[in-house]
Amino acid sequence: MTDHDTTDRANGEMEAGTARALAAGMQRLLRSAGDRLDSYNAESPLGARITGHVGVPFTELVTVTQDYRAWEHAGLQRGIDAYLAARSPGAEWFGVIGAERHFDDLAAMLTGALRHGTYELGRPAYATAATGPGSTMEAVELGMVATVAPDGEPVVIGVMTRESYEELCVLTVFARDRATAAAAREEVDRLREEHDALRGQVLKFGASEHHGNELVSFVPRPELTAGDVVLPDGRLQAIEAHVVGIAEHAPQLLAAGQHLKRGLLLHGPPGTGKTHTVRYLMARLEGYTVIQLTGPAMRFLDTAVALARRLSPSVVIVEDVDLVAEDREFVDGGHPLLFSLLDAMDGIEGDADVVFMLTTNRVRSLERALTERPGRIDLAVEIPRPDAEGRLRLLRLYGRKLRLAADLDAVVARTEGVTASFVKELVRRAVLVALRDGPAVDALTDAHFGVALEEMFDPAQSLTRGLLGGAPESSEDDEGDLDGFE
Repeated sequence: MTDHDTTDRANGEMEAGTARALAAGMQRLLRSAGDRLDSYNAESPLGARITGHVGVPFTELVTVTQDYRAWEHAGLQRGIDAYLAARSPGAEWFGVIGAERHFDDLAAMLTGALRHGTYELGRPAYATAATGPGSTMEAVELGMVATVAPDGEPVVIGVMTRESYEELCVLTVFARDRATAAAAREEVDRLREEHDALRGQVLKFGASEHHGNELVSFVPRPELTAGDVVLPDGRLQAIEAHVVGIAEHAPQLLAAGQHLKRGLLLHGPPGTGKTHTVRYLMARLEGYTVIQLTGPAMRFLDTAVALARRLSPSVVIVEDVDLVAEDREFVDGGHPLLFSLLDAMDGIEGDADVVFMLTTNRVRSLERALTERPGRIDLAVEIPRPDAEGRLRLLRLYGRKLRLAADLDAVVARTEGVTASFVKELVRRAVLVALRDGPAVDALTDAHFGVALEEMFDPAQSLTRGLLGGAPESSEDDEGDLDGFE
């Protein structure tokens, strides 16, 4: 054997020895990590609170999660509260302390607590969640509670709000197996729907500044009576029979094999009272969940309809529907939301008590697939400019808190062709004219109305007059009745 061979052999043995030493070192490191993890399992109060209750070590814990939108937070809290009241009435919430807790989920926090000590046991954090137009409740923003699953097995339920692409409220269940965790999650979700804070409320969708996500706000239900609505004879009665009448006879209709889903389209010039009529129907359908969509919020149509389906009986209001449902002859390919609207109206089951209320100022431009296919729009009613009798009723309606000492017939004659909005503003301006003469208004006279009319018909206010629905110079802005629509 040469000196060269001896050197190679020695080098090989050295490398092998180094590899064995490295392997032995890695084994010691892994054993140390395991021992350290076991030590953290014993030393972390947060880890012990969870693993001790569930009854399995950290490595055998199973987690099941479900995401909810931020505006479902109150409903989720109510569901958990009902769950705990039935199974663990005395259970107390506990929380997590740690600098990065707004970026991790609960499972990651538990891992951090056990492996690195980055999270510790603390008090739960709470947030204020809306439950109505003027009511709120305290909801857990970050916390956990020990309880049992429907079959009696121990579980820990956790809640946290998190901001990522969208604002979320995350439900997490820790258990010893997936089936147990899933059963607890499903029961909480069922109770959330049963006690949903959104049910029976008037809701308005809007867009948040955070990534353009949807916001849902509570709106007071209007308090209007039939006397507050001025329409040509018989029109309000026909609308009520279709919308409210079906609601009043829902059980009998279902028993007779008839569907409850219905669609109403109100069309006519701006300012004639379409939205006002819708508000009256909202007041009449007390107990119905009402979901309003307008402007940019129309892009949340799918979410709104899914919510309406879940919270039935309900109403979906889409104002200025022509913005998304313009005829494809006018818009190449159609508006993307048009197909969402058509699919949404078709997707509601016949036994679901869901009302679609649509309004438009441009009925002739609407997509025919919306207006001509049965089952989408069942009733279309024109809301026209008020006639002489209507204008007289409007003057008395908007001036009902005043003494009208003017020749109202003369005022009616001078307002031929105006809208309800114009009459409402006319009364307001007459009051302002009266206030120029004194601190209070006892009555409105011919002089007050005369000055107000001169101001409103001043050529310099032609744009204002048009915005208020003053008498049109031509009939181009009035759609008129459409054959087959009424």
